[in-house]
Amino acid sequence: MKGIMDLPLAGKRVLIRVDFNVPMDKEGNISDDTRIRRGLESIRFAADSGARVIVASHLGRPKGQVVPGLSLKKCADHLSGLLQKQVLMADACIGAAVSDTVASMASGEILMLENLRFYPEEQADDQNFARELAELCDVYINNAFAVCHRKHASVHAICGFVKEKAAGHLLMDELRYFDSAMGAPARPLVAIVGGAKISSKLKALKNLLHRVDKVLIGGAMANTFLKASGLSVGESLVEDDMLETAKSVMAESAKRGVRFYLPVDAVVAREITENAVGMVVPVQEIPEGWKVADCGPATVRLYAAALANAKTVVWNGPMGVFELEAFSGGTMGLARHVAACHGLTIVGGGDTDTAIHKAGVAEAMGYISTGGGAFLKLLEGESLPAVNALEQ
Repeated sequence: MKGIMDLPLAGKRVLIRVDFNVPMDKEGNISDDTRIRRGLESIRFAADSGARVIVASHLGRPKGQVVPGLSLKKCADHLSGLLQKQVLMADACIGAAVSDTVASMASGEILMLENLRFYPEEQADDQNFARELAELCDVYINNAFAVCHRKHASVHAICGFVKEKAAGHLLMDELRYFDSAMGAPARPLVAIVGGAKISSKLKALKNLLHRVDKVLIGGAMANTFLKASGLSVGESLVEDDMLETAKSVMAESAKRGVRFYLPVDAVVAREITENAVGMVVPVQEIPEGWKVADCGPATVRLYAAALANAKTVVWNGPMGVFELEAFSGGTMGLARHVAACHGLTIVGGGDTDTAIHKAGVAEAMGYISTGGGAFLKLLEGESLPAVNALEQ
């Protein structure tokens, strides 16, 4: 797979697919521009190389309809400020008007296309839509790791219509760091897996057992493992249909010599709400009628000890309901210990990303992935359709 640096860009029309699917506040203003900043390197590189740069992205879930509140205009304005140069804004993605605008661009100019998902053909991986996008450019650059697990027209079908195509800086970084962690890692390799459901992480867990030295489990999925181990977890969220699966995962872990860690204490409450009052109990003493909302301080200390000799750490999923202050201690505490690791630390998933920023330790992490679903797909041992299309 080629990288953007491997192609001559001067004078070329270069279409860069980015992921500017940024969060916005109630007034429609960008509340976190991390994804835009992460895409700057390739846009700046192409513009400085003398290309006519066309930037394409999606925003939100307009479901194939034009939704004014999901226009990329504010992203274009924000990008202008970051680059300190004007970014032109198209009112569509395809069509004669867009083609004319591209034709009139000077070398080094940048044009933002309107929201790709205003077109139902985008998510349908429509060949004709992909062809029309491809006709706008001489070179196609995929720099949108977060959607590479999707077969969407702007990352998948388009590759069949463009001869010159390559990965952007961000996509190359994502794949390089993941390969460093899972391909030939420095050991011990520790995986931290949190979140609500085993069912959503089962394939990842099974794949990880073939690769890692230790697994630390957190979040509501830990309740299912605890119940499968014979403990009562009160009224906590549990996947009862996954209890036998949980037992098989633990048995496979023991068979392979992978050290499998579960919480030893928990923060519980009668209701998981903003004003709830929690208490810390050993996992053997979770009261009937109470719910687990976080792992406790003893678990954080245990997991910190497990991380002490780690050379590589991969983390996906929080330890509890960290959005509520009363139940954020486990995730925040673990984030600080991961940040203190001397080895390579890779964090993936939107919630985990949010958590480490909340903990104030983002700068101390080795790499923060921009893609939740794509990162999880790699953890499952699967290939990414958009990357496969780029390689062919």
